[in-house]
Amino acid sequence: MTNTSNYKCLLASTSTLHQGKYLEYLLPELVNLFKNIDEVLFVPFARPSGISHDAYTQKANEAFSKIGKKCVGLHQFNQPIEAIKNAKAIFTGGGNSFVLLNQLYKFDLLDALKQKISNGTPYLGTSAGSNICGLSIKTTNDMPIVYPPSFDALGIVPFLINPHYLDPIANDKHMGETRETRIKEFMTYNKEMVLGLREGSWLHLENSKILLKGNLSARLFHKQSIKEIDSGFDLNSVKLN
Repeated sequence: MTNTSNYKCLLASTSTLHQGKYLEYLLPELVNLFKNIDEVLFVPFARPSGISHDAYTQKANEAFSKIGKKCVGLHQFNQPIEAIKNAKAIFTGGGNSFVLLNQLYKFDLLDALKQKISNGTPYLGTSAGSNICGLSIKTTNDMPIVYPPSFDALGIVPFLINPHYLDPIANDKHMGETRETRIKEFMTYNKEMVLGLREGSWLHLENSKILLKGNLSARLFHKQSIKEIDSGFDLNSVKLN
């Protein structure tokens, strides 16, 4: 499907599981992802619930301190492109995908970030930070509270991601659209593949593989067909045509 031989990425559906603490369930994976790295560049631009960049960076630091790592916020640098180029590792937190992508375009960071990831720099994304690693953010669940110059994203994986994917609830009386309905609507007008990534699941990119990890299956939408893929499945084996 695509060349991921140099990537070292963990793209998670969410940062926090129900009744869990921030990044808690991912910490064992992060020990390996950021092995021999003491400082991680944190991209706080998605600002969940409108949290400030400083407060979001502090929140990330509280979690990373548990594995002996430190986060430094990208917003603290006068030259953010150089900060990305010099980063030992990168973490982009969740929040609003439109806000995040808009800021990346504003500071002209997309090319630098993609190049850095392509060169093998360890990268963690959660929620919006994972969403921007798809071809675009068209399947995000967020409100478009700002308008980025384009919906096109990093294209680290050759499909789109729908983080926080939810299955229809049996006997639910809510008559609104399900997540599946919305993605089917997307597939009517677009040809790209979409991965519905459930809470507690993540993608692990390394050694030319895009492996689904975690205890749950994921929902793969492709040309109006829908199938469940199990944990351990390599999405790099899926044919686009």
